[in-house]
Formats: sequence, C-alpha cells, structure tokens
Amino acid sequence: MNSLIRWFPFAIAMLTSACELASIAGADEAVVTAPARAVIIEFHEAITPLSGAILKRRFEQAVAGGAKIIVLDIDSPGGYVSTTLELVDMLEAATDVTTVAYIEREAISGAALLSLAADKIAIAPQALFGDAGMIMVGADAQFRYVPEKERSYLAQRVRTIAEKAGRPPSLAEAMVDKDLIVFKAVRKDDGNIAYFSEREWASMEDKDQWEKGLPVREAGNRTFFTATGARAVELGLANLTVNNRTDLPAAIGAIDPIPVLAGSMADKLIVFLNYPIITGLILIIGLVALVIEFGAPGVGVGGLISILCFGLFFWSRFLGGTSGWFEVILFLIGMCFVLLEIFVIPGIGVAGIGGGAMMVLSLFLASRHVMMPESSRDLQSLSIDVLTILGSLVGFFIAMMFVAKYLGELPMVSRLALAPIADDDSLLTSTLATPTGVVYADQETVEVGKEGQTVGPLRPSGRVRFGDELYDVITEGDFVDGDTTVKIVSKRGNRIVVRVS
Repeated sequence: MNSLIRWFPFAIAMLTSACELASIAGADEAVVTAPARAVIIEFHEAITPLSGAILKRRFEQAVAGGAKIIVLDIDSPGGYVSTTLELVDMLEAATDVTTVAYIEREAISGAALLSLAADKIAIAPQALFGDAGMIMVGADAQFRYVPEKERSYLAQRVRTIAEKAGRPPSLAEAMVDKDLIVFKAVRKDDGNIAYFSEREWASMEDKDQWEKGLPVREAGNRTFFTATGARAVELGLANLTVNNRTDLPAAIGAIDPIPVLAGSMADKLIVFLNYPIITGLILIIGLVALVIEFGAPGVGVGGLISILCFGLFFWSRFLGGTSGWFEVILFLIGMCFVLLEIFVIPGIGVAGIGGGAMMVLSLFLASRHVMMPESSRDLQSLSIDVLTILGSLVGFFIAMMFVAKYLGELPMVSRLALAPIADDDSLLTSTLATPTGVVYADQETVEVGKEGQTVGPLRPSGRVRFGDELYDVITEGDFVDGDTTVKIVSKRGNRIVVRVS
C-alpha cells in the first residue's frame, strides 16, 4: 500500500504529460487540417513587362501580408517569353506559401507556362489550357517558328517547370513543340500511368517493363498541345476541376470567402502614365519646360515642371518594368552634352546633336517593351512605342513654334526675350541695317581688349555697345546682366566673345 502511495504522484505526472502530448498532437493536426488564409490576385490581361511588374508587387504584398495560399486568377492569352519566365521564377522561389493557378476561361501560351509553375492548378471543365509555341516575324514579315536553338531552350525549360511541379514533362513540352508525339504507357507491375514522347521511349532502358498505349490526341498532328480543363486533369497536367470561384475555397482548403487583393493607387497611376497619349503629353510638356529652363537657368518654373515630367516618366517606366538605371544615366549624360553645347561651346555642333540623340534614345529605351518583334503582338507594341516617341518630338516642335510666337506675352517665358532697343540716332553711326530693322555694326572694326556696355542681358548671347556702335556678342558661357561693362577676349570669325571686365 505504501509503495502504491509512493508511486501515485509519479503516475499522475506521467498521465498529465501524456495528456499534454496528446493535446499538442491534436493541436498540430488541427493546424494542418484547418482552412488556411488565402488571397486572390486577378491577372486578366496579356503578359507584358508592365503587367508582370505589377503582378510581382501584388504577389510580394500578399506574402508580406501573411497569406498561406496565393491564388492567381488567370485569364490571359500569354505574352512576352522573358516576362513569363521571370514570373515562373517568382512562383518557384515562393516556398513559404502554396500557389494555386485558377483558370476559369483560358490560360494560353505564356499564361499556360505560368500556370504550370504553380503548386496546384484548379481549372474549369471547359477552360482552355496550353498552346505555348514560340513564333517570330521573318524577313518577309511572315510569322514562323523560332530557330531550333531557341525552341530547344524553351522546351527544356518547360520540362523542368513541369517536373518541379510533379506534372508530365512530355505533355508540357508538347505545348511548345507541335511536332512532338506523346503517348500513354502503363507500368506492368503496378499499373502506374506515365506519358512519354517517341524520343524518350527510344532512349529508355526499361521499356520492357511498360506497356505502350495510344498517342495522346492533343499532342502532335502539327498542333501545339491544347486541352480543356477536364482533359488537363485527366492527363495529370491540372490538379482539379472547379466550376466557378465560389467553389474554389472548399476545393483548395481555404477560408471562405477568399478576399481579392486589389491594385494600389500607385499601380493604377503607373498604368495611367503608360498610356501612349499620356506619355506623349508628359514628354512634350517636359521638353518645352526644359528648353525654357535652358534659356533662363536656375531652378525656376521651367526646371521644376521638367523635373516633375521626366521624373514621372522614368518612375512609371521603372515600376512598369521597361526601364532601369541605364536609361536614366543615358538621359542625364545627353542633357549634360546639350548644356555643354549651349553654355560652353555655343553653336549646333557634335555635343548638341549627340546629346539630343542620347536623350531621345533613352526615352525610347525606357518605353520599349521589346527590341526585336517575335509576334504580331510584339510588332504592334514596338510600333506604338516608336510612334509615341516620334509623336512627342513632333508635338514638342509644334509647341515651341507657339511658344516662340507668343514669347513676349507669356509671363513664364517673357524673361527669355531680349528687350527691344529704343531707336537712337547715335546708334546709326557706322552701322549696317538688317532685314529686321535692328542695326548692328561691322564687326571687323573692333579689336580684342576693347570694352563696351551691355544693352540688355547676355544669355549668353546678346548685344553690346562699343562707343557709338552696336555689336552681336556672346559670353564664354556666363550670363551677364544689362548695363554691365564687358571686354572682348577673342574673335572667332564673325563671333565676338566677351567677359565681364
């Protein structure tokens, strides 16, 4: 009896520990089986650098928000291969969340490859899935297959994507190879089903352990593999069929309802700024303001407007996925060359032309979605990008014609115009009349070292009175106020260069 009493506390402790372990195990099991927090990101558009960049930011936002399941609601005809593969890398790197591709209508081309990279594919029975072949524009403007080297790379990449997600790699490869024949095979000992291409079957060492079946009707026959949702599930490319988004939470084990992650105001602003007509207006205003600021340096109204316009342009391209630091640096270097031409080595020379060309090139590179078109969509996109920049330049020159016409009446730019000089009989001595009615002296009559008085400001060019005669002059780059004594420092042909005495 005493021994029983002595062991009683120990038995109670053991029983308590067992109960605690059981409760912990039960809690762990509850965590595993309980519905998980999910979020839906809608992607109902073509895959472009802009839409891809926005999708990446929303995905990162969902991960940072603590979502355990991220559903990509995909309805897309595909798009750029490079952007598609970047999005695939994003899904494959997301190991802390479960990714689900939900396809209610279609996931074609790049959208199909993006779906293959998800952990699960939930698809409507009649949705279309596949057709991811690469085509390009030939020299004759006709669309054809891309070269074998590029097809081989994409085919191997697609196989790798499918293998990582546990999907038949041969069927995935058939999405990008219209000549690939794939057939069903059944393992003789356990009845497992697999799909092999003719090339794979020819190189198999254990083919005697498999029973070769009929070819898959969707593969080969000179068509890229494309299947309905029900057929994709039957072949093992998709995980389950879901009739609509209402049935999705129960199908994937998520808390019902699943909230939709809406786009931020920044994303909407980026899309708005990337519209061609808005881009054109921003560039026209920015270029006109830049010219105004060049005419009267100092960060004034023109400078602030120019910084705002070009800042918005490059910001929207940065976050839109089409620009990087190279384009910004190229634009700034071009601007420096233009400033050098205006203030240091005046005249229309190599620096000015080269700087202007660099600025235009940077604007194009920051806007373009593709350098070499590989499809009709690429060709159309490239044409829009080029026409947007060219249209902006035409609009800029037209705007400058109006600015020049009303230069004296616009308060913001009136300080760029040289004030008219009142008629003075003393200025007519030894002078030459010009077609505009303003009189200038013969520039051969002055020598280096002679001093004179500025008539109005020099920005950096203007007029100076030497004795009783009026001359066109230019400074070494500095701006000089009116009624200032200056001295001739050099003469270059008919150009007189002066500096403040």
